[in-house]
This record gives sequence, structure tokens and C-alpha cells, in this order.
Amino acid sequence: MLGMGLLAVAALALWQAPALRAALAPQAELAPDVCVVAPPTPYDPALGLPVHAARAVPAGVRCPVCGMYPERAPQWAAQVIFANGDAHFFDSPLSLLMYLGEVGRYSPGRQAGDIVAHYVTDTASQRWTDARQAFYVHGSSSARGPMRAGNLPAFAARDAAERFAAQRGGAVLAFGAIDAATVQRLGGQAHASH
Repeated sequence: MLGMGLLAVAALALWQAPALRAALAPQAELAPDVCVVAPPTPYDPALGLPVHAARAVPAGVRCPVCGMYPERAPQWAAQVIFANGDAHFFDSPLSLLMYLGEVGRYSPGRQAGDIVAHYVTDTASQRWTDARQAFYVHGSSSARGPMRAGNLPAFAARDAAERFAAQRGGAVLAFGAIDAATVQRLGGQAHASH
């Protein structure tokens, strides 16, 4: 018993030594709200597409906002293309909008001004459409995205969005009419904190 006590005192004395504490202390610590999930996907000229064109979601790529796999829900997928051709893929229009609100948070070293193209999947045709020209249905109780929470189904044509809203509820919004408060409210329902 006495040996254990002496061992404890010796360990405590060693721990009190500043040099030992400094050597054992963690060297770098990430901020609690940082989640490193998804690097951008570089442009591949072998695809045969223009550098800023929409491209198919690659297998295994992860959403930089929530870490989900956009290929698993292609009817909700979105993407941004940077000036150098790199792309980020998202599991939904909501994740795209969350990303655009805080590009530097989700892609350190990048800025919104580096993005040259924004695409969402048109709910009606399942084809890529320019996210800034699309129409979104907000508030449809039956429009549950990949996170099983409210989302913003996208449409290339206003009349298709209006038909969807008439059948399934919600209001039609243009890209510029979706404010930060709406994104934050919807994002709080669907996404884990990063």
C-alpha cells in the first residue's frame, strides 16, 4: 500500500513539471464547430465536359455540410463548381444554401466569389438546372429530403413548382427570395452541428 502511495506522489510530481506537461499537451486543437468531411472533387478532363458544366455525382463523394452521400439521393442532389473546375456536391438544395451562407466554414480558404456555377436537380425532370434560376417549394409537409426533414425541392420552371405546391402544399420561392432565416430554420431541423 505504501508503494502505491509513493508511486502516486512521484507521478503527481512529474506531472507538475512544466516541461513534461508541455510535451504531453495536445499540439493543435480544432474549434468545436469545425467538421472536416469532404474535400472538393477536382475537375476531370476525361469526362469530356466543359470545366464549369454540371457533372454526375461521383460515387463515394460526401456533402461538405452534413457528410451524407449525395449519390444515395440523386433526386435531391446539388453542386457548385469553382473557377478552377473543382466541385462540391450536396445532398440537397438546403445543404447547398447552407454552404453558400458560410463557404469559408465548410471549405477553408475558399470564398463564395470563387464559385462560378451552382446547380440543383430539377424535381420534375431529374436533370441539372441552374440553382440561381430555379424555383423552390418551401413548407411542403410531404417534401422530405434525405435528412427526413423539411427541404426545398427545386424546379427549373415556375409552373412545375406551382403544380407541386398545389398538390403537396408549400409556397414557391425564387432563389433570391430564400433568406438566411429560412435556411437556418430548415437547417436546424435537418443538419447536425458541425
